[in-house]
Amino acid sequence: MKPYQPNPFARRTFLRGMGVAMALPWMESAPVWGDQADEPAQRESQPPVRLAVLFAGNGFHRKEWWAKGQGADMELGKVLLPLTEFRERMLFIRGLFNEEALKGNIHSSMTGNLLSGAPLASGGEIRSGTSFDQVIAQQYGRSTKVSSLVLGCERSNPGLHKNYSMLYSSHISWSSPTAPTPLELYPALAFDRLFSDGAQRGDRSVLDAVLGEAERFRGKISGGDRRKLDEYLTSVREVEQRLERAGKEGELQGWRPTFDPSSLRRPADGIPQNLAEHMQLMCDILVLAFQTDATRVATLKLNNDHSYLQFPHLGVEVGHHELSHLGDDNFLKVNQSFLEQLAYIARKLDAIQEGERTALDNSILMITSSMLHGGHDATNLPCVLLGGGGGQLSGGRVLDYLEKPNRKMCSLYLSLLDKYGIHLPEFGDAHERLTEV
Repeated sequence: MKPYQPNPFARRTFLRGMGVAMALPWMESAPVWGDQADEPAQRESQPPVRLAVLFAGNGFHRKEWWAKGQGADMELGKVLLPLTEFRERMLFIRGLFNEEALKGNIHSSMTGNLLSGAPLASGGEIRSGTSFDQVIAQQYGRSTKVSSLVLGCERSNPGLHKNYSMLYSSHISWSSPTAPTPLELYPALAFDRLFSDGAQRGDRSVLDAVLGEAERFRGKISGGDRRKLDEYLTSVREVEQRLERAGKEGELQGWRPTFDPSSLRRPADGIPQNLAEHMQLMCDILVLAFQTDATRVATLKLNNDHSYLQFPHLGVEVGHHELSHLGDDNFLKVNQSFLEQLAYIARKLDAIQEGERTALDNSILMITSSMLHGGHDATNLPCVLLGGGGGQLSGGRVLDYLEKPNRKMCSLYLSLLDKYGIHLPEFGDAHERLTEV
């Protein structure tokens, strides 16, 4: 290994303006990430491996969640059809479960430990376990602006259901056994987290505030990286314009990314009402966060378990929980819309070139639920992984653990933690890894 030498773009490069700091994507001619003496893995300014976990409550269509075959010939059930173009980079995993989730046999008791496998306290007490995404965030995310981005499209439910707190149904990410990670519902606030410098704000957009410095930076990079910079700035502009548009229509509530304190007003109560726009904005913000290395860990909760969201944009005006028990074509339609969010993120990441790989190659995307279908079957959890994990994850495969002695969900998490340089002897209820992952 060649000796470590600092370069003129040591640590992370930002474009700065009044009240904002916009981190730049990885570039070949300006290795703006890494080069930190305490992070040997980043000394060569290689793009990091990211993790995103998407969650859809209430499970999926019982007859249409399946995959068989391998590679480009892999066949997919109807729920997974939105992922068809990613079959060769997809890992379909069948048969995993959390033993602790079987004890309550109700939504909350199945969801609160989905990413930890921990025992859950009942009787309204809140006690779960630190989720594996936060184990990564607490170690791997120390050098990023945001240790983890925890996004949601439905507000938390503080009620009690059959002796278990509904907070378990509302949070998949837990920073400690007694603290669910704060959930961001508002796209504008999530956007501000990525770009606001905490200083005084004005009337200009985030992008307008840094255009002068962006132009100066363009002169220091190659032609290819100039195109990459322009594409990134265009993505930021598009998100800003959509936030602006939706805000004027009264659909997105929360602070808009402006800088004048006199323009700030308390957000109206409630959550965004245009669900399709809300979900896509959250996906765009997640991609921007990964693209700029503002964070390397994200979760996106598309809805709660035991959710009563409706989907008028799909022509479905029945609550999601009831839909899951009906298990009809409308439920399938909603399932596919959830998988389309994953495909949308994967497509955008795959369009971002990072040296010889794309941002999708350097990421692991996971979608799961706390039950297989609306019949509360938690003995076989739905799980799909997408991406290359920085060359560590091989796709185009179906792994079936249903009849195998070790089929613990936490064994999967041990294997994934290894890919982020976190080697634990045990996690949750697991002491073994899934060696095929």
